[in-house]
Amino acid sequence: MILMPKRMFKFIDLFAGIGGFHQAMTSLGGKCVFASDIDEDCRKTYEINYGIKPVGDITKIDASDIPGHDCLCAGFPCQSFSKAGKRLGFDDETKGTLFFDICRILEYHKPKFALLENVRNLASHDKGKTWRVIHDKLEKIGYNLLPEPVIFSPHYIGIPQHRERVYIMCVRKDIGDIQPFVFDKKKKKECTIESILIKDTDIPNLSDYRISHDMEDLIDLWNEFLQNIVVDKLPGFPIWSDRLCDLNPNEDLSQYPNWKQNFIRKNNELYVANREFVDNWLSKAKLNPLFYGAKAKLEWQAGQTMHPDIWNQIFQLRPSGIRVKVNSYFPALVAIVQTSIIGSRRRFLTPRECARLQSFPDSFRPDVKTIQAYKQFGNAVNVECVKLFAKHMFKGIKNIRE
Repeated sequence: MILMPKRMFKFIDLFAGIGGFHQAMTSLGGKCVFASDIDEDCRKTYEINYGIKPVGDITKIDASDIPGHDCLCAGFPCQSFSKAGKRLGFDDETKGTLFFDICRILEYHKPKFALLENVRNLASHDKGKTWRVIHDKLEKIGYNLLPEPVIFSPHYIGIPQHRERVYIMCVRKDIGDIQPFVFDKKKKKECTIESILIKDTDIPNLSDYRISHDMEDLIDLWNEFLQNIVVDKLPGFPIWSDRLCDLNPNEDLSQYPNWKQNFIRKNNELYVANREFVDNWLSKAKLNPLFYGAKAKLEWQAGQTMHPDIWNQIFQLRPSGIRVKVNSYFPALVAIVQTSIIGSRRRFLTPRECARLQSFPDSFRPDVKTIQAYKQFGNAVNVECVKLFAKHMFKGIKNIRE
């Protein structure tokens, strides 16, 4: 049984962004007493939504100036500690990193709990050294935590976004331990993108999110390609239109890394098996004004089907090409403009739909600048995931407050 706190507990929100931790912790009975983020636009969004004005650069804030609290929350950036530590002569390997600021605040205030979130790569970053430094440092300053970071994604609990992140739960040693976190992925909830989509008729500025006619024509071209090539199965390798040709006998492929040599040869084999169709298709495709650079490449990652149709899937315009994903859940939101396109709607995700993917309520007011809103939701923590791990961390603790 989960024993939630009987009285309001206090928490601080470091690297706060737009308040994913804030949403989760207040829903569990918490009160935010301090927030910090270096990004001015995030601070404005935070203040508009919560009435708290975050301070700026946490590295310039003395721990003594931060109010006492029961739980420290932080979605901190991942950095390599080896260069900041031993190679520069510091005794503390966390010196020079933002994780160091978390530690100095924990050491000063000694809150009962800390809940940290980071990118999935932290688990293996720097060949595991980064995680080991983090784990050992938190233990040294008085906290129990699991021996390995927990990797979790919202789509495990029915939220249609594949976003694996590392969660680190810490309990002060004198008050309790962390129980193992067990989740059977075989029993994860089914996802449907419809659960977060807004009806097109309910989007006031719908035209702002529609893809262009040239983009529609481009996707139709790629659909024609997929539906007419003769293959045993759809290509699992990137299709590079500039490599759909005969090999150049004067080109030394050995100058390229093995992975690139492999892709070049596979594109050539695909071309040779479909020469007549591909030649005609390329002639037509090159008339489209968008058929250049990354948009002249395709990554089909939507599985095998008898009738492939990009319009039935989700796709993104990425530097590596047009990436097509199966439409059961969205790829992870990112802080750069690679917003997913909903094929069936022929439009981009709206900021409100991005908010829902991060489990923010519809009452949340995003930045009025669309680009900033996309960026902020891409950087945010998922509210429901934070709640899940906060509840697990609090399990068995009768009262969070001192």
